[in-house]
Amino acid sequence: MLTNTFTNTVRNLAAGISVMIAMFVLSPQLTLLSFAFLPIVWIIGTRVGRISRQVNAQRQQQLATLTSQMEETLSVSGAMLIKVFGGGARAQKNFAEGNQKLSDIQIRRQMLGSWLFAATMSLFSIAPVMVYLIAGRQLITSDNPPLTIGTIIAFTALQARLVGPRSPINDLLGVRVQLQGSLALFDRIYDYLDLPITIQDKPNAISLPVRTLAGKVTFDRVWFAYEAHSAKHAAEPTFAEVDWTLRNMSFTAEPGQLVALVGPSGAGKSTSVSLVARLYEVQEGSVTIDGHDVRDVTLQSLSDSMAFVTQETYLFDATVRENLRFARQDATDHEIYVAARSAAIHDRIELLAHGYDTIVGERGYKLSGGEKQRIAIARAILKEPKILILDEATSALDTHNERSVQSALATLMNGRTTLAIAHRLSTILAADQILVVDHGYIVERGTHSDLLEQDGLYARLYSEQFLTQQQIDAVSLDEVVHPAVT
Repeated sequence: MLTNTFTNTVRNLAAGISVMIAMFVLSPQLTLLSFAFLPIVWIIGTRVGRISRQVNAQRQQQLATLTSQMEETLSVSGAMLIKVFGGGARAQKNFAEGNQKLSDIQIRRQMLGSWLFAATMSLFSIAPVMVYLIAGRQLITSDNPPLTIGTIIAFTALQARLVGPRSPINDLLGVRVQLQGSLALFDRIYDYLDLPITIQDKPNAISLPVRTLAGKVTFDRVWFAYEAHSAKHAAEPTFAEVDWTLRNMSFTAEPGQLVALVGPSGAGKSTSVSLVARLYEVQEGSVTIDGHDVRDVTLQSLSDSMAFVTQETYLFDATVRENLRFARQDATDHEIYVAARSAAIHDRIELLAHGYDTIVGERGYKLSGGEKQRIAIARAILKEPKILILDEATSALDTHNERSVQSALATLMNGRTTLAIAHRLSTILAADQILVVDHGYIVERGTHSDLLEQDGLYARLYSEQFLTQQQIDAVSLDEVVHPAVT
């Protein structure tokens, strides 16, 4: 739009104005007659442009939907899910329907230009007929006609130059429709560009001293809600009307301590650790690191001071070395090997086809769950964080892999402030402090033995997990296979 459209517009305007001046010099009356249909054409062009904008918006939306569908279907996880559930035919049908819908929109989009061209050419073709009719009648009936035959021929030639198939007016109308259609594309682009940046550095933000950071994390009466403005209330909701995810949460993780957060799903555990990394903004209260409010420090220094190991490990479709070096771009190969050994994954990497230069595939599908998790731990070790956040880091692993990963995690947690979310309570029995979270509140806190003595929610969760496991272990395989015998 900024290259061809601009130059074509300037060229057509210059040509159109020149021809109009020449026509007006030959005959002002016939010039006005020639442009009698121009308002109608302009109205048609405006209407077509408006429809073109709507159609282009539909086209972009459908194209985005179809592209997203293809990415999901053709991804490793999507293809595997379709295959094991026998959904190939259904996936093909969904794609065919979406593709047909996009095809219909494309045809409609192309036909809009044809309709505009047909309408304008039909109207403009009447103008020469009117000129010949009126001017010819004057020649026949008047003894002293105002126009000569040569003037009429010259005028109609100029008229054809102005309103013909490749005429300036026709091209300008096409540009108008094109601009209207382009605005639909710009709308989608600017919808993203104009999104407000809710979390960014303050003008006077300070940098955390990452190298000398102790790693003390403090929650001081923290309240947080994902949607502080509830859709149920048209006006500003009161404090009591907000659906709070975290409610008056306060605790301190001293440097080097392991603080575990446990509780039912949806209690607010993952939200809590996300606030430490400032992935979300606290609405009430504060989260501080060594006394610095996370809202007052730079996002880069905050990121440099901590590392995450989550339940779902994400690996790029790149080499093992590149995935590890993502934590620290300046890390040497020796540092990478040391981190991998600390995570008990170095020997396994060496056995891969190309060692550290092996491509792991999309989301690391060429590696097992335990291998991916240990690579994630090695990546965190390589970063050398002062604060470590573990979000269900071993819950998806089998017993053998969990033991290997737990050993690697013990190395990683040594000397670092660690916030760990765990559903498997066996992984956090030695925690310095266990916080039991329920409905956004910290309802219990203490060590493992302290919480068992309180005989509250933690004791109930512990009993459900360990007693149920003992009952399962007590049942023989024969009793499971042949329940009628017992």
